[in-house]
Amino acid sequence: MILLDDVTLTYPDGEARVTAVDHVTLEGRPGVLTGITGPSGSGKSSLLALAATLVRPDSGRVVIDGVDASGLDAAARTTLRRERIGIVFQQPQLLPALTAREQLCVMAELEGRGRRARRATVRARVDELLDAVGLAAQADRRPAGLSGGQRQRVAIARALVHEPRVLLVDEPTSALDSARGAEIMALLSRLARERRTATLLVTHDVAHADALDETVNVVDGRATSLTSRSC
Repeated sequence: MILLDDVTLTYPDGEARVTAVDHVTLEGRPGVLTGITGPSGSGKSSLLALAATLVRPDSGRVVIDGVDASGLDAAARTTLRRERIGIVFQQPQLLPALTAREQLCVMAELEGRGRRARRATVRARVDELLDAVGLAAQADRRPAGLSGGQRQRVAIARALVHEPRVLLVDEPTSALDSARGAEIMALLSRLARERRTATLLVTHDVAHADALDETVNVVDGRATSLTSRSC
């Protein structure tokens, strides 16, 4: 679960400050894919940065899986991200020299999950994740041999390596055509349900709104509406 409780975030602008997020309350629940929509400059990315604990709110709380991150120091927030939050960036940011499988194995090593005694377990988990995102047959391909949609799938699988309770996704379809974008949205919806991950997804693409369980619209830093689809 993730809770942004009455959060406000401002940035300096000369001698004044600009409000990027203005008293927003938002909850992401296990198994639910929540979309954050709104026009460019509305505060969507700032809201995601707060959720990722990359910045601290001026006021309010950010609670990740029962832990209030607002009062943690930088090192503790880093540990919290590493253990409980997965992040999928707008661009996949894959390492060109590594295969799809190796991209995930490297992440497992960085997370301390690749120690020799556990490597067989890590390998099995990596292969399970690649299968879950539909890339079992492409596990040994490097990014240059994958389509844009397949690279995004690798990035999603990589974000799930450490079994996060919260998944944050930034504009996953922006570089994809409509068909590939729809596939990625359907995949994220399925993974959220199956893995009971609370997923927040920033998007400007209303064409894929049907894949979202809930939608929060953000305008001028404020959450103006919340809609939910019927189950």
